[in-house]
Amino acid sequence: MIDLKVIRDSPDAARASQKVRGEDPTLIDQVIEADDARRAALSSFESLRAEQNLLSKSVAAAKGDEKAPLLEKAKALSAQVKAAEAQASELAEKSQAILLQIHNLIDTDAPVGGEEDFKIIEHVGTPRDFTTEGFEARDHVEIGKILKAIDTERGAKVSGSRFYYLTGMGALLEFALVNYAISSATKAGFTPVIPPVLVKPAAMEGTGFLGQAAENVFHLEEDDFYLVGTSEVPLAAYHMDEILDQLPLRYAGYSSCFRREAGTYGKDTRGIIRVHQFDKVEMFTFCKPEDAKAEHLRLLQWEKDFMNAMEIPYRVIDVASGDLGASAIRKFDIEAWIPTQNAYREVTSTSNCTEFQARRLNIRYREESGTKAVATLNGTLVAIPRMIVAILENHQNADGSVNVPAALRPFLGVDRLLPTA
Repeated sequence: MIDLKVIRDSPDAARASQKVRGEDPTLIDQVIEADDARRAALSSFESLRAEQNLLSKSVAAAKGDEKAPLLEKAKALSAQVKAAEAQASELAEKSQAILLQIHNLIDTDAPVGGEEDFKIIEHVGTPRDFTTEGFEARDHVEIGKILKAIDTERGAKVSGSRFYYLTGMGALLEFALVNYAISSATKAGFTPVIPPVLVKPAAMEGTGFLGQAAENVFHLEEDDFYLVGTSEVPLAAYHMDEILDQLPLRYAGYSSCFRREAGTYGKDTRGIIRVHQFDKVEMFTFCKPEDAKAEHLRLLQWEKDFMNAMEIPYRVIDVASGDLGASAIRKFDIEAWIPTQNAYREVTSTSNCTEFQARRLNIRYREESGTKAVATLNGTLVAIPRMIVAILENHQNADGSVNVPAALRPFLGVDRLLPTA
């Protein structure tokens, strides 16, 4: 949630932000108008209450016949005070409801446009030319069958489309990736966390996932729980309604994630690139607002370090304004090269959410002048299925085996994944 004072002080910037996001810029005028009405109602209430306090003193001092008319006037004034208070409260709720619909004020350095209008920041590594090596690259589904590592057919039988089993070396590869990610994050100063994956509405709304992203959230209506699509949600809500004395705080959360994938019918139906359930290690930072930009670059560097360790070609992109989530003012994606698709596909991302989530979740820090909202940032260190796809396809050999990146060998105990008879 944006500070209403920022909107009132810079309405043009707020309208421009809404516009480049593809959101409704008139919400800015609506919230200012609603806040004006709230302020007027609050002023009226406070004037009436002050009059009521003076009248109470007059009633207390009155004697004899003077008291009855004053009591009658006090009764009528009391009704007016209650009505004015109710009106001020109603208008405050209206103002808050509109404010919750407004997305975070975008970083003016972010590219403007839709999904395809991202800016490429850098390319790292060179994709392999399998033709010069004398064989045609297999996709991860075929390699997964050869290694008996991925079973999408039984996943579909048991749970439906976009589900899968990781078996044998597939399961061990997940554990290796998670162990390497948590080990790396711990060395970088992150506190490892295994958070709940069922959260209350306040946590989901507080992180901004019940607005534009609501269609992709699984909701258990009977119990009013939400299944998280990322551990960003429980990590952000970890310090809900708290005042933090020490910053920055950095957490690395490992969890299963659940997404409905609404609006993706027909996309990535083969394999495990786009699925309903997957595991992920997510970095999350609470810091002072003035430190958020630098922290965003640190999160990106940690993601790049992980990708470099996986020995996979990738590119880093600056995501365009219309493709940002409600909370993020800027987002960098890392996209791994997928040989059989002849394309780069997103495997990690990192977002700077400034104070947007913290205001909703009431997370503050203490300084000499009082308390202020903290800034929050998130970054995926590893999303397991897509990283497995990238490893299998980029490190495959003609005989169906797969070379294991050196960083993972201590966790797997082998340097190659071999076909299973």
